[in-house]
Amino acid sequence: MAPAATPVVFIHGLWLHATSWGPWVELFREAGYAPVAPGWPGTQPTVEEARQRPDSVAGKGIDDVVEHYAKIIGGLDAKPAVIGHSFGGLIAQRLLGQNLAAAAVAIDAAPIKGVLALPLSALRVASIALRNPANRKRAVSLTPEQFRYGFGNALPEQESAELYQRWTVPSPGRPLFEAAFAGFSPRSPAKVDTGNRTRGPLLLIAGGEDRTVPPAITKSTRKLYHKSPAVTDYQEFAGRGHSLALDSGWREVADSALKWLGERSL
Repeated sequence: MAPAATPVVFIHGLWLHATSWGPWVELFREAGYAPVAPGWPGTQPTVEEARQRPDSVAGKGIDDVVEHYAKIIGGLDAKPAVIGHSFGGLIAQRLLGQNLAAAAVAIDAAPIKGVLALPLSALRVASIALRNPANRKRAVSLTPEQFRYGFGNALPEQESAELYQRWTVPSPGRPLFEAAFAGFSPRSPAKVDTGNRTRGPLLLIAGGEDRTVPPAITKSTRKLYHKSPAVTDYQEFAGRGHSLALDSGWREVADSALKWLGERSL
């Protein structure tokens, strides 16, 4: 069991509300951690409020989100483990690379700067925002069909529909533009300090059937860390899609993250 004071910060990604981490928070608390799952800057307290006020998150970029979580971490009693999903996984890597976290678990993490080859399915999901340049300053929502393609493709149709109704919210389009054009920007906010030799351990998790962040992206991400002697582990869950952190199989992924943190003495 982890020491009672060990904090864990959960970081959601685009199109999901922070409260979707609820089962993870409860599990980690029972395991002896001190978990918190704050939303991105501007995120409303509930799913319903977030849907009613999309402008509250419009225009927020990766740096805004990193700074937001850095301030939260600064108010904790100890350096936390950070666990992020999708763009939350990219944020988790930024925080780890800046030595603000003791360890990080990045689940189906959005591509960081340096990941060059993006599968067509990932481009299709990103195009939801990228097709209109004005979306850089807007909040963008998913339709049930888009959620089914990008998140729920490995689930029964009914479960995908239920997750969409329960957790989806409008999210800023700006991070998608920043990630898409990272290769053209030396100071891209999607850039992670992958060469940091003193950072804590990192676990990269991939869903074998993920269309939004296919395993090829996660494997390419891992290769970018080859210059650092710090621990970078990889785990793939066969048959799982981008919803693996919140669907009916979430516990398998959460237990794996718990086990890994325990093995890293966290």
